[in-house]
Amino acid sequence: MIQTIRIIAVGALFLWSMTVAAQELVHFPSFEDNGPGRSSTVLNGYLSRPTGEEQHPAVIFLHGCGGLLMGSMIEPGESDWAGELTRRGYAVLMVDSFAPRDRRQMCAPRAFDPELYRNRARDAYGALLFLQAQPFVRPDRIGIMGWSQGGGALLFAIGTQSFGRPTRLPRGDFRAAIAFYPTSCDEQRQQPSWSTTIPLMVLVGAEDVGIPAVPCKTFLEGAVTRGAKVEMQIYPGAYHHFDWPNLPRRELPFPTAGGVVRIEGTDTVARQDAFSRVPSFLARFLTN
Repeated sequence: MIQTIRIIAVGALFLWSMTVAAQELVHFPSFEDNGPGRSSTVLNGYLSRPTGEEQHPAVIFLHGCGGLLMGSMIEPGESDWAGELTRRGYAVLMVDSFAPRDRRQMCAPRAFDPELYRNRARDAYGALLFLQAQPFVRPDRIGIMGWSQGGGALLFAIGTQSFGRPTRLPRGDFRAAIAFYPTSCDEQRQQPSWSTTIPLMVLVGAEDVGIPAVPCKTFLEGAVTRGAKVEMQIYPGAYHHFDWPNLPRRELPFPTAGGVVRIEGTDTVARQDAFSRVPSFLARFLTN
C-alpha cells in the first residue's frame, strides 16, 4: 500500500534561486519517433552543467502541455528545478518536444495530438542516449522528471512494456523517475497490468481537479502489487503546479476534454516539501 503523508507542520518558505547555470542549446534525435528506418525528429535541449570536470549524474526534464518555452524564456517551474539540481551537482537536460514540431501547446482539447503525446516517450530515450554519450555525464546514473503531460509521457516511457524504449541499452536505463501530477495516471489510460522496474516517485495535489489524486493512487497501488517500487505524495489543499515559484492561484481559460476547469497555483508548504523530498529521492539512486 502506498503511504500518503499529510503535511501538518508549516515552515518558512525557502527562497530558491531561479538562476540556471549557463545553458547550452543542444540538438539530438528522438528515438525512432517517425518509425524504424526513417529519419527521427531532431529535438532541442537546454543543457545545464555543474562546475567541475568530473563525470556527473544527470536528470532529464519533460515539460508539460504548455511547452518548455514562454516566449524566449524557459518556463519558471522547470527553470527553478534546473537551478536547484545543478547546484546540487547534477547535469540537467530540459527537452523541448514542441518547438521542433512547430507546436506551441497541447493544453486546449483542440490542440491535443495523441500521437505526439505518446511519441514523447521516444523523446525521453533519445535524450537518454544523447546524455550517455557525453563525457561529463555518468551514463549509468541518469534520472528523469516530468510535469503534467510530461509526467504522463514519463509513465509511458518507463513501463515494462514501453513502446519507446530501445531494444538495447548497453549503458543502462533510467535509474530513477519522478512525475509531478502526471496525466494518464489511471487504469483506463495505461496498458493493462502496467508496472516498471525503475524506482518511481509521484507527487500530486489533492485539489488538482484536472489530474485527480485518487485514480492515480489506485493505479499506482496496482503497480506496487506487481512489484513496482513506487512512492507517492499527495499534498492536502494543493492545486496543479504547486511546485512552481510565485504562481498566484488562477483558473485556466479553457476546460479539459472532460469539461473540468483546472486550477493552478503555488502551495508554499507542498513546494518546500517537494524541494526536500525530490533531491533525497534522486540521491538514493543517482549518487549512492
